[in-house]
Amino acid sequence: MADVLRELGWTVHRRSPERAGVGPVPTTELALLKQVIDVPGSTVGELAQALGLRQPNVSAAIRVLVGRGFVVKESSPEDRRVTLVLPTAVGRAEHEAIAESWAAPIREALDGLAPEHRAAIEQATEALAALHGRLHALEAGGAEIDASV
Repeated sequence: MADVLRELGWTVHRRSPERAGVGPVPTTELALLKQVIDVPGSTVGELAQALGLRQPNVSAAIRVLVGRGFVVKESSPEDRRVTLVLPTAVGRAEHEAIAESWAAPIREALDGLAPEHRAAIEQATEALAALHGRLHALEAGGAEIDASV
């Protein structure tokens, strides 16, 4: 099963969507945009740690996202020396459009499956979400996380 999930993940990953007027957005930038949307107000260091990337690479990718108008950098109200990264409305809209471009072929493939296979996948959604959470917990060093996560 792990092999099938890995291959499925790579198949989806390789289909990096290209958006009209924006061109292809590299995977690192897509991951950063999603992380900024999920945890707005993160620092570059927090983003690097959350994604397992080097801080200089994150800084460079953030500059590109700022240039595209997807994120803004603001000084922290608590400590003006700290810079926070926040999504813009344009960034949120682009993320939604990219997510839809990735999801559409998956929905199309699901629609082409035999009803029993589609039902089995739909029934596994909660378990797959739990597996996703568990992988994130292990990645963050939370090996002692409750197995029900």
